[in-house]
Amino acid sequence: MPPAPPPAPPGTRSVDAAEVAGRLRYAVLRLARLLRQQDAGGTPPALLAALAVVEREGLMTLGELARQEQVTPPTITKVVAALEQRGLVERVRDERDARVTLVRATARGRRQLEATRARRTAWLATQLDGLDAGELARIAAALDALETITRVPERP
Repeated sequence: MPPAPPPAPPGTRSVDAAEVAGRLRYAVLRLARLLRQQDAGGTPPALLAALAVVEREGLMTLGELARQEQVTPPTITKVVAALEQRGLVERVRDERDARVTLVRATARGRRQLEATRARRTAWLATQLDGLDAGELARIAAALDALETITRVPERP
C-alpha cells in the first residue's frame, strides 16, 4: 500500500469528496453483503432489519415501524405477519387505546438478533485481525466520521 499523502494545509482538502464517496459507497455495499452472508438463521434480510428496529425502539405501532423502514403500511403488515409466524415478534393491544395494535420483539426474536450480531461481529473481527496495524488504526480513526454521517436525525 502506498504511503499516505502529506496533510493538506488547514482549510483545504487534498482528496476529492466525490471520489471518496464513490469508493466508500462501493466498500459499504460489499461489506453489508458480506455481513449478510454470515447469517445462518434463514430469516430474510428485510425481516431481520424490521426485527432490529422493533428490538431497538421497543413497543411501536405498525405505522411507526413502516416509517422507520421506509415502506408502505401493507408491506409492513406482511413483514410483521412473517415475523410473528416465526415467533420473533408479537402484537399487543395498546393499554391506553384498545384500537391500537403495537408490536414488540419476543425473547426468541431477541436471541436471534443476538446470535446474528455475534456471527457478523466475529466474522468482521477476523477480517480486521488480518490487517496490519496501520490499516486497522486508519479504520478505527474513520469510525467517528462514519458514525456522524450515518446518524439518523431525531424527529421534531
